[in-house]
Amino acid sequence: MSRAKRWKTVLPAALGLAAAGFALMRANRLPRRDVPSEPPARHRGEPPLARAASERAARNPGQSGVHLLTDGVDAFAARLLLARAAERTLDLQYYIWHGDRTGTLLLEAAFEAAQRGVRVRLLLDDNGIAGLDRVLSALNDHPNIEVRLFNPFRIRYPKAIGFAVDFGRLNRRMHNKSFTVDGAVTIVGGRNIGDEYFGAGDGALFADMDVLAIGPVARDVETDFQRYWDCQSAYPAQQILPRVGARQLAKLRSRASIVERDPSARRYVERLRSLPLVREFVAGELDFEWTEVELISDDPAKTLADLDHERLLAGKLDGAIGDPHRELAIVSGYFVPGEQGAQQLCALARDGVQVTVLTNGYSATDVALVHAGYAPWRKVLLEAGVRLFETAAQVRDAPSKKQRREGNRLGIGSRLRASGSGSFAALRSGASTIHAKTFTADRERVFIGSFNFDPRSLKLNTELGFIIHSPLIAGQVADAFETIVPDAAYAVTLGPDDALTWSCGTGSERTVQRNEPGMGSLDHLLVGVASHLSIGWLL
Repeated sequence: MSRAKRWKTVLPAALGLAAAGFALMRANRLPRRDVPSEPPARHRGEPPLARAASERAARNPGQSGVHLLTDGVDAFAARLLLARAAERTLDLQYYIWHGDRTGTLLLEAAFEAAQRGVRVRLLLDDNGIAGLDRVLSALNDHPNIEVRLFNPFRIRYPKAIGFAVDFGRLNRRMHNKSFTVDGAVTIVGGRNIGDEYFGAGDGALFADMDVLAIGPVARDVETDFQRYWDCQSAYPAQQILPRVGARQLAKLRSRASIVERDPSARRYVERLRSLPLVREFVAGELDFEWTEVELISDDPAKTLADLDHERLLAGKLDGAIGDPHRELAIVSGYFVPGEQGAQQLCALARDGVQVTVLTNGYSATDVALVHAGYAPWRKVLLEAGVRLFETAAQVRDAPSKKQRREGNRLGIGSRLRASGSGSFAALRSGASTIHAKTFTADRERVFIGSFNFDPRSLKLNTELGFIIHSPLIAGQVADAFETIVPDAAYAVTLGPDDALTWSCGTGSERTVQRNEPGMGSLDHLLVGVASHLSIGWLL
């Protein structure tokens, strides 16, 4: 074929591809942000929740009260009960919100609150709301509800197209999680909204962890929510989502009714009836640890550009945690230390600090690539004296495929899942998978929030959490590494031949194996290949 004929064949195809790419870029371009005037919250005297919080805070000046929510079902029930008790405001900020049982019930609770006259604001990362566009659009039409989407996609389906044409922007997400009622009571921690985050009904300490807080730090969360709500990455839903009719709200209410009657949701519904949290709180009977609590969070501008370290949560965490002298314990479902993090942890261990890390093993993680980013650093950390523990999935307790299908059928969203909630996420209720993000230092202070020890939390996603200056709580978490963790996770060590070994249990019940739990030959090959790729900054 002559050169001229070749050009006649190739040129139209090239021009067509260029035109298609240009059209996609235009379709994914964000509109100019148009924010309507916001009505003030209704003031009808001090609501019971706010009054109870004020009375208890007055007896503990300068301190905040914290109550840990380690049980998944209780963590869900606490949110739903507080939403039902709201009288003035309901501010909800989340990275992932699924349209499953728990997600449906909480959206219905938000709608019911709005019907009572409560001002409801939902600030949701747009990467984690698969299948909810129509429902959120319908809720946004309610005069007392406003929905904003953080760093939104213009191409609604499939959203992956947006990554192809605007990866630099869309790869940065809002990972914050907060649930604030009447500006007085807040829940902050590691849980998103979805069944897998509330399924650990056995009270396992590290499945996930939230903090219910009152006092000055609750007002700080309200202020921080406003900062994100007003930032230029938070777009009013009406600018992004398609308009829908009122029938979508009827569908939401119908689904919520079905979910509440479904046998598989019975434990959630029963816990709502039996958990006395709100009654005890209003009566002044709920136990709180009163102490100094600091809210730390990223500047929302982090999703627009790289920021100086001191403006990042990581920089604030460095200052708040300080330099541990005796102990540092890290719980992170996604642990990718990278060269800098590994060097810091190794230096502490060599200086005599007992550094301990609990993370997910390969069989328990829901993102296999994260394991590829973590595995290469194990020997380096172990040689320096860092203790490593890894969970392993207990598949025999996991829900069946049929149960997972039924769970989705009862929800209002899609089976498509956002990042961080992949194929193993549905196993969390029956596996030893952890999603908590907790750091303790010297048994004196503890961080609980959304920050993972990985490059994504460090550089790409916005994060939020509490520094709690409480020897009681920090000591409880640190003690778990000596009592609970050895029986619930594998201790990773170096054998005489410098090979990794995995052991679990104590005494005569201790088992030791040289093959990595849950990994076959193909898994080793894939993780090995991925670990040599330059993708650590994405994980």
